[in-house]
Amino acid sequence: MRSITWLSPHDAPEYFPPAEQALEEPAGLLAAGGDLSPQRLLAAYRRGIFPWYSPGQPVLWWSPDPRAVLFPEEFRCTRSLAKTLRNAGFTASLDRDFTQVIDGCAAPRAASPGTWITSEMRAAYLRLHQLGYAHSVEVWHRAALVGGLYGVRLGAVFFGESMFSRVRDASKVALAHLIGVCRRNAMVVIDCQLPSHHLASLGARSIPRRQFQALLAEHVSTAVIPLQEP
Repeated sequence: MRSITWLSPHDAPEYFPPAEQALEEPAGLLAAGGDLSPQRLLAAYRRGIFPWYSPGQPVLWWSPDPRAVLFPEEFRCTRSLAKTLRNAGFTASLDRDFTQVIDGCAAPRAASPGTWITSEMRAAYLRLHQLGYAHSVEVWHRAALVGGLYGVRLGAVFFGESMFSRVRDASKVALAHLIGVCRRNAMVVIDCQLPSHHLASLGARSIPRRQFQALLAEHVSTAVIPLQEP
């Protein structure tokens, strides 16, 4: 049985094994340990690696193959979603309330009462937001936050982390707004990490990890560039 690399908080932030060493079972597991410092998180994203673990576990680092992605030009705005965007009374914003969005994503759900957004994860992404790397999309209805998403932007790549919806279609509205943000800011791909029927219905598809890493090599930058609303 193959083993994974264990990271120490004292290791250099860039110290990750090659993504090709990720396990087949559990699929994509690459390493464990380390910390959630901004430097380590940014080094991970640059390599197509992301943290995902449950409370009580060490930090687990993943690089699945294939990788689910959504190219903005392939976004599928269905007839029903277009009607919702026109007539349902939603408004969307960018980076208006990152804290509320990550808390909405962390809240228990009917299908999954637990959460992988631990207090340490929450603090880490709030710090990335303060540094200008993590961003949120908020969806409002009558001044109430009803949905949203957050993720990390590095150059022309948006790494989606989580979304939530308190009313029907609010997360789809958030994604539609993110597509507008990507187009306005010349971003070429949204990383969806793992495939899902919900995302596939909106145009996401899976590509080989090597193709995803080639996209990162061409389009990732750690310069902090303000995002503009669509």
